[in-house]
Amino acid sequence: MIAAQIIAENKGTEIKILDLREITRVFDFFVIASGTSRRQLHAISDEIDDRFEKEMGDRRRGIEGYQESRWIVLDYGDVVVHLFEPEKREFYALDELWGNAREVPFTPPAAAQ
Repeated sequence: MIAAQIIAENKGTEIKILDLREITRVFDFFVIASGTSRRQLHAISDEIDDRFEKEMGDRRRGIEGYQESRWIVLDYGDVVVHLFEPEKREFYALDELWGNAREVPFTPPAAAQ
């Protein structure tokens, strides 16, 4: 929820939280969202890293795609955050690939919309 909230605060769109605990033992949740530019995806990624570490003491285990910034993957172990440019999100279709996962309801705060 915190990752989704940070994404919303940074004007990310199409935010989905998928509960994968009944599907795989590798991770518990995916947070998937879109952004409109490299700068925005970097800002979201950096803010998630900063707040996870400061507020929860949770350090990122891995990151992929940060340099190219069309799809950034942040791995926190049980939670994996996927940040996409819209065309990459459509191409990889993680929403469909993990379509049998339960979607966790998330409504962005009014100020973030």
